[in-house]
Amino acid sequence: MRVAVIGAGAVGSSVAELAADYGHTVTAYADSKSAAVDAGGIDVDVAIERKAADGLVGDADPADAVNGPYDVLVEATPTTLGDAQPGFGHVETALERDRHVVLANKGPVAERYADVRTLERDSEGSVLFEATVGGAMPVLSTIDDFDAEHITAVRGVLNGTANFILSRMGAEGLGYEHVLAEAQDLGVAEADPTFDVDGTDAALKGVIVANVLAEAGEEYTLEDAGVEGIQDIDGSALELAGEDGRTVRLIAEVGGGEVRVGPRLVPEHAPLAPTGTRNIVQLETEHAGRLNISGRGAGGPETASAVLADVSRLPDL
Repeated sequence: MRVAVIGAGAVGSSVAELAADYGHTVTAYADSKSAAVDAGGIDVDVAIERKAADGLVGDADPADAVNGPYDVLVEATPTTLGDAQPGFGHVETALERDRHVVLANKGPVAERYADVRTLERDSEGSVLFEATVGGAMPVLSTIDDFDAEHITAVRGVLNGTANFILSRMGAEGLGYEHVLAEAQDLGVAEADPTFDVDGTDAALKGVIVANVLAEAGEEYTLEDAGVEGIQDIDGSALELAGEDGRTVRLIAEVGGGEVRVGPRLVPEHAPLAPTGTRNIVQLETEHAGRLNISGRGAGGPETASAVLADVSRLPDL
């Protein structure tokens, strides 16, 4: 497949670097200010080196990449809320050109799912978005394999930053602010970690799962989710939980027409108590019981692997 990668952050650059390993050719690569476009395939190494050196990936305009020569547009720009722009606009352009779309950006399918599906129905292209929920974990493809109507509930730990903080607080008896600073020093937490620690990131992932499970005519957005973060958790609460063989994790729950995210008490060594930055998702199925899917829920190469797996699933146009 000829791939256009829109977004030059950790995920976008990893997709561009790894595409050839999956048998695909990067024909366009763009950040917010520039682009490299070549119908025969761009030199990815040169584009990434130039980005590091002078902040630009090429001499073309980003619009040239979105309107350029490709079979699949990979949307890897930062997630935005509300109208989900500019990511939604990129999706719209690609589908109107009868091209496929693969999303790493959560915004379009968390905030404008029905609009995306309408565009998809009117296009020869398809939309896949495995990477939006669990990084490297095959959550959405597993739901698809079992058929959404046979999944009764989904719950899980879906944010590595929050999980790292809670794990460290529980294991070392440290306070929230101390562990947050440590996470930032290690690169586990962003300089502004709000989306991670206030539950927004996990809620967006829960909303996407809810949309996939929803019956025709139903749609969920972030406004439909009940969200509580971890900022107010005191180290003493984790210490008390530990005395009872339990701990606290930020859990996203989808079921019964609801999306809820918040700190929950869980058994200390249960599947829903992964340590560090690991994620886990539990699927409750009608006929196969409970399925646990665990792995790395974030990271450039990890998320890129899910993106490129989606690209490989798409039919030729």
